[in-house]
Amino acid sequence: MSSNVADYVQYPKVLLHDHLDGGVRPQTVVELAAEYGYKGLPTTDVDDLSKWFHRGAKRNDLVLYLETFAHTVGVMQDRDAIERVSFECARDLADDGVVYAEVRMAPELCTEKGLTLDEVMKAILDGFRRGSAGTDLTIYAICSAMRTAARSLEIAELAVRWRDEGVVGFDIAGAEAGYPPTRHLEAFNHVQRENFHTTIHAGEAFGLPSIWEAVQLCGAERLGHGVRIVDDITGEPGNEQLGRLAAFVRDRRIPLELCPTSNVNTGVCGSIAEHPIGMLRRLRFRVTVNTDNRLMSNTSMSKEFAQLSDAFGWGVDDFEWLTVNAMKSAFAPFPERLRIISGLIKPRYALARAEQTLGAATR
Repeated sequence: MSSNVADYVQYPKVLLHDHLDGGVRPQTVVELAAEYGYKGLPTTDVDDLSKWFHRGAKRNDLVLYLETFAHTVGVMQDRDAIERVSFECARDLADDGVVYAEVRMAPELCTEKGLTLDEVMKAILDGFRRGSAGTDLTIYAICSAMRTAARSLEIAELAVRWRDEGVVGFDIAGAEAGYPPTRHLEAFNHVQRENFHTTIHAGEAFGLPSIWEAVQLCGAERLGHGVRIVDDITGEPGNEQLGRLAAFVRDRRIPLELCPTSNVNTGVCGSIAEHPIGMLRRLRFRVTVNTDNRLMSNTSMSKEFAQLSDAFGWGVDDFEWLTVNAMKSAFAPFPERLRIISGLIKPRYALARAEQTLGAATR
């Protein structure tokens, strides 16, 4: 029997890998297109548009998956539109039981109508502040540079400039094959010199060389996806052998920002049950669970939890382990991480555990 997604909303969750332009409400896409004159939508029927996004994402190819973003980015070219999308993002995450989130966006994608990078960042952060007000959600931004473009140093400088206003890190995103992290070494060096944080999309559509460059040459503190680390693990279940890179990643506790549903959509694996997260969790890698793109992959953190429960039999203890892992791996200041772990995550999992025990006793 499939798990009920609603049962997982009560679990406190930590989200480290979520794209702002990948989580826009379909209704909002339609309304912003009408308001700001964007003519490119394949349909203005909300239900049909939702299905179009989901269908477009399920093409088992990262580059094809990324094509669907043209329309969400297309309606995010005006200040008020960006703030609305950011506000709704925070609301949606809070409603899903997320207590801490780092949501990333490439601000260079929102400048087609003349907004500056700083204006884009202010709109995003204003939306996050309004959307999280009165909720248990703490939400920060990560500035992503497009790895297929040449503005990464500019975006790294932007991230550092806004670090005291709600930006916690720098990232590169976009098509991976043919665009290695070292193309943006100057940006990563700048971030490191400023004592700031870096996560890098690596090991999603491309394999071990991308992960090696990200970690050993670019100073990645976390791996965006990182799922292809399994290419460096051999042997039968229960008797796996880790290669040098896999052992290094595990030994250093480098967090893997795994996104199961998205990985199925981009062809990394055939189903959630076949996703390497099960093996990586068993081998005690620093595994975290993430949504990547909630609109395109038709997902949420609660849905990810429900599917993982069905696939691997995971229960409340497993999800607490994963959630604490993620909070330990966050870019928020250390005291804030401790506060959220001890003040929100552990008490709520204790409550969920007690309710589960009580429910079992009364059945």
